[in-house]
Amino acid sequence: MARPVILAVAPVAHDLPKGCECGLSAEGVARDVIDCARAGASMVHLHVRDNEGYLSEDLSVYDETIRLIRAQSDIVVQGSTGGESMLTREQRCVAVRHPMTEVASLNIGSTNFGDGVYVNTILDIRYWAGQMRDERIVPEMEIFDLSMVGTARRLLKEGLVRVPLMSLALGFENSLEASEHHMDVMFAEMRRIPGAIVGLCQHDMRDFTLFRHALECGADIVRVGFEDGHTLDDGRMAASNLQLVEDAVRIIHGMGLEVATPGEVRSLLGIRREVVE
Repeated sequence: MARPVILAVAPVAHDLPKGCECGLSAEGVARDVIDCARAGASMVHLHVRDNEGYLSEDLSVYDETIRLIRAQSDIVVQGSTGGESMLTREQRCVAVRHPMTEVASLNIGSTNFGDGVYVNTILDIRYWAGQMRDERIVPEMEIFDLSMVGTARRLLKEGLVRVPLMSLALGFENSLEASEHHMDVMFAEMRRIPGAIVGLCQHDMRDFTLFRHALECGADIVRVGFEDGHTLDDGRMAASNLQLVEDAVRIIHGMGLEVATPGEVRSLLGIRREVVE
């Protein structure tokens, strides 16, 4: 039986391509995600945003988006606690309190983003991890550099995080560059954690080179979507997230692998939260 790979889609970005078929409305995002799920996407990564696309503590748009998605798809819903903003740590984790969130991103440290600093203090990380534990949500630990693997190991040892689910974040300006060498080193260190489930999130993704390399290296999770990049495998600009997902599915199948179903994702990650609609 072919190895299943979780295919995540991150559909929303401020710099959406001109003429794209997604937009920022709950209806537009939900329609795009439903199409992606039908094409094979296993999990969707969503931020809590307002109608203009800015990060918010107001769950209205997030709630409407998820309910529209859930009406036609069982895709796994991952809420974000990340993104540069002026929100407090309490406001940044409002997605964790939504009854249909099953997985949540958990940034495991601070890093340089462009000319600024993306601040995630240890106190913040422990707070978010505790909130996820209390809500029975599975954290996906976002790893930006080597030191963060040690932090992930400590959170697991302390019981704040139960599943060793980690995603390597590469390509952010002035953070760790996106390269095969960096991926090899980081994946090797992440896999020193027993039972590690590892994946790739590439910012400013302009081709599928590292996507393929991640699969060759045995990645359990790969991600595409407008939040990460707009370029198709043939170099054209994508008009929809669906096109990016279709390319990803074709590549996964072409490498003799399968795309995990939402049910397989829930089983692999041990998602135990009873989703309330």
